[in-house]
Amino acid sequence: MKKLWKIYTAIILFFMYMPIIVLIFFSFNDGKTTVWKGFTLKWYTELFNDRMIMNALWNTLLIAVLASVIATVLGTMAAIGINNFTGKKRVLIQNASNLPILSPDVVTGVSLMLMFTIAGVTFHFQMGFWTVLLAHISFCVPYVVLSVIPRLRHMDYSAYEAALDLGCNQWQAFRKVVIHELMPGIFTGFLLNFTYSLDDFVITYFTRGSSFQTLPIQIYTMTHQRISPKVNALSALLFIAIVMIMVAINIKDRRAEKKQGVRV
Repeated sequence: MKKLWKIYTAIILFFMYMPIIVLIFFSFNDGKTTVWKGFTLKWYTELFNDRMIMNALWNTLLIAVLASVIATVLGTMAAIGINNFTGKKRVLIQNASNLPILSPDVVTGVSLMLMFTIAGVTFHFQMGFWTVLLAHISFCVPYVVLSVIPRLRHMDYSAYEAALDLGCNQWQAFRKVVIHELMPGIFTGFLLNFTYSLDDFVITYFTRGSSFQTLPIQIYTMTHQRISPKVNALSALLFIAIVMIMVAINIKDRRAEKKQGVRV
């Protein structure tokens, strides 16, 4: 039975990562097709010389970082506020906060587009960077709430009261005790936000206006013609960067666990 589970896991991992491996492999192909014509690094060189792709990449990273940070702060505050409610009120508000997660991206994108269009006519502004940022914040906040609330429910509030008794004011006790206990959930929410914001296409497409470009939008416009192998190089770099970040996080967590085990 164990061998069967190992084979099943290997098959799942194969289908998950084989397309990415093929993409990275062909990012070094000298030709523009799927026929191997020799090893080259020219697509990586041309990638960094392509102003349109680099500008779209910068816009994507800027939106992802800003939306993730702002949504993490707002989501953490919202989770603490929701947790302070009791009974049916808390259940109702928490379910309402989960609706944007369950709502299809098309519905969210169209509704935000209509709202920004009406607001633009009223306050005389056009959709672009700020509307995309607000849209990303709106769909990122619920993921933070979903990550932080379980940590709040299992937190020992006697530690907060002990900090107050030992001389901390409310802000110091909140920062040193509550935020410290919630940090794993906050960090998980931040990573989810960054991933979803970096990858979002539908909501960005409806709220970007006519001139603002992100990387998914730029790649979509390139599909009207033959996609350049520069996209393979860009995807390979993004994948490697994400893998390195995840490896660094896991190493840091293991070291923290070892230190905690030594102290105990």
